[in-house]
Amino acid sequence: MAVYKHCPMCATEMKNFNDNGQKRRYCPNCGFVHYKNPAPAAGCVVFKDGKLLWVERAHEPKVGYWTIPAGFCEWEENPAETAVRELKEETNLDVEITGVFKIYNGNDDPRTNAILILYFADVVGGELKASDDASRAEFLGLHESPEKIAFKSHKQALHDLKTNYPEKFKTDAN
Repeated sequence: MAVYKHCPMCATEMKNFNDNGQKRRYCPNCGFVHYKNPAPAAGCVVFKDGKLLWVERAHEPKVGYWTIPAGFCEWEENPAETAVRELKEETNLDVEITGVFKIYNGNDDPRTNAILILYFADVVGGELKASDDASRAEFLGLHESPEKIAFKSHKQALHDLKTNYPEKFKTDAN
């Protein structure tokens, strides 16, 4: 994350200070304090026939790596809206959220730290087609899960799904 040299409010040179153990930058002229807060992000965990939906990243960071469909919240968007929008943009599928899966701290994205909220969702329309930030979109079975997963939070989500919801990976064949 970029560190302000000058105040974004009044252009005065920023100073460092210790705020109860947190290093922060502040403006001695107008009092602006720069808080390095994580960005909210959201995505959808979608299963079909015992397979989990993944998208391959088309852009940096981690181009060619796989993620659960997700993205950053827009300014006046709630996380559930973000999850549905991002899934539509990346996969062309329409979904209905059925519940919250889990919340993760994402600290390995070079753009920012994130709080990732993952929802369970069911497909209600659309035809699977990768677009926007995704070069590929596929439902993959447990033993087909991608080796190149972009972020730790998505790796942890896969682990948590396998551990806590193994029945979701079951098909009629098994």
